Amino acid sequence: MAEKIKVMIVDDSAVVRQTLMDILSSDPQIEVIATASDPFVAAARLKEQIPDVITLDVEMPRMDGLTFLQKLMSQHPIPVVMCSSLAGGGTDTALKALEYGAVEIITKPRLGTKQFLEEARVVICDKVKAAARARLRKLSQRSIAAGPKLTADAVLPKARSKAMLETTGKVVVVGASTGGTEALRVFLEMLPEDVPGIVIVQHMPEHFTASFAGRLDSLCRISVKAAADGDSVLRGRALIAPGNRHCLLKRSGARYFVEIKDGPLVSRHRPSVDVLFRSTARYAGPNAVGVIMTGMGDDGAKGMLEMKEAGARTCAQDEASCVVFGMPNEAIKLGAAESVVPLDRIAREVLRLAH
Repeated sequence: MAEKIKVMIVDDSAVVRQTLMDILSSDPQIEVIATASDPFVAAARLKEQIPDVITLDVEMPRMDGLTFLQKLMSQHPIPVVMCSSLAGGGTDTALKALEYGAVEIITKPRLGTKQFLEEARVVICDKVKAAARARLRKLSQRSIAAGPKLTADAVLPKARSKAMLETTGKVVVVGASTGGTEALRVFLEMLPEDVPGIVIVQHMPEHFTASFAGRLDSLCRISVKAAADGDSVLRGRALIAPGNRHCLLKRSGARYFVEIKDGPLVSRHRPSVDVLFRSTARYAGPNAVGVIMTGMGDDGAKGMLEMKEAGARTCAQDEASCVVFGMPNEAIKLGAAESVVPLDRIAREVLRLAH
């Protein structure tokens, strides 16, 4: 039997600490070895035993979570899952947390936290498992039963006929999860202004997309925005699917656009990479390039295979440059990825495949 994932919970709320302990302990693969009410208590606990993962609040007495995260990542990197309220201006804090080395973010509301955390039981356990598999660098540089795991059929039936003939107009679709926020930054910063239009699904909390897109827009030569229903997919622009909504690629004549819609979780996610990739296979076919990047699980693998079968060009991020080699590995095993390249070569590969 595999060793359990050892977790330390750091949160100033006794209710949150107890609730998280109950949730994580209910998973047979996870063991909570310590809790702490603030970073100073956590530092003392770390002298006694080192966990595989730390869940960390942001707002705490004596030292805030971001300061503790910076110190931790610069001295002894341990996978960290931030568990905090991200509404309003808090999204900037979340972006900083990811920049400082946090692997995952769990959004908790300011009110009704206990009920929310209990309802998010499976997601929380999955995020901790993903974090435990993360490859970390110093700052300076079995699942719980959750009902049936739905496929993209729940949002968009598979097309029965081949997509349209290849045209000169291209579109790029990208899927990412754990570790993807920084991977996307590296990828998008390397793209020229005239790159084909891009649509991205990055698994992230609701209310987080706008700040994330704004940050990337300030760093990249291309424009980056949070996708809105009906947005055109334009050369030199990337659209990022909003949290908690599915994003589909559609086509009207020569115009590609996105449809933002509700629907059930697909491959345990909303937005789902499989949904974006299936819609791309249907409406773009050989006019598309698909990219699957770092992330836990298998979301996007089947959708990428459908894209390849419809004539699209496809590539996956390689294991060495992934934070978690889950999603790309599943796509590679299915034979869905035409090429496998390191993160710093994905932009060049996309341009090659598009031309």
